[in-house]
Amino acid sequence: MKDPISSFLGTWSSSINLWSILFRLLLSIIFSGLVGWERSSKRHAAGLRTFILVSMGATLAMTIDLILIEKLSTGLWLISTATIIGIAIISANTLLYSSKNQIKGLTTSVALWVTAIIGLLFGTGYYTVALIIGIVFICVLSLVPPIERYLKNKSNHFEFHLELKSASNLKDFITIIRRLGLRIDGIENNPAYANSGLSVYSVSVSIIKKELKDYKSHKDIIEALKTLDYVYYIEEMN
Repeated sequence: MKDPISSFLGTWSSSINLWSILFRLLLSIIFSGLVGWERSSKRHAAGLRTFILVSMGATLAMTIDLILIEKLSTGLWLISTATIIGIAIISANTLLYSSKNQIKGLTTSVALWVTAIIGLLFGTGYYTVALIIGIVFICVLSLVPPIERYLKNKSNHFEFHLELKSASNLKDFITIIRRLGLRIDGIENNPAYANSGLSVYSVSVSIIKKELKDYKSHKDIIEALKTLDYVYYIEEMN
């Protein structure tokens, strides 16, 4: 299968030579730079340099495998395989488990892995496919979050981080929750705040009252609960 971009550029871009390798690396750097800029602008752990290095490494790995197959007829994709496994391990280490029982960095972790795969694709010389997938990937990272937030806020189920001034206030809080028209699906005591003097919980609830479903958002419910005297802090968990 011929790649439209390489067909337009000429045979030099589809074969393995100095200029085609540099061209593949250039495209890989531009693509990963855009992804890294998007992640950096949202203050994620892995930023511009990390994404560029991951993509460059994957593109070089694929290029080296192609050279070995062409020159030595090995028929194996050892370097590319090892690269994907290595980046998967690095990506897993970017995950954080916050004191509020939330997993942080999952999207960035997956984005690093996908960036590496697209980097491999650039290394094969299938520029058109790599660019199309890369554009779709960037659009998913930048355009989908507002839609995701909207859908979450419309959901009848949500979780929040709750800090009470005393454990004795939990019974009163549960009573208020039920009066508002919420069903408690689970309450988990958070041990990370054991010595803080506060009683801290992760609470999952479902909206069962029709009026709340129709007219109140999660933010409205959280704001109402903030007014309780014994609530030290409360926020919705993403």
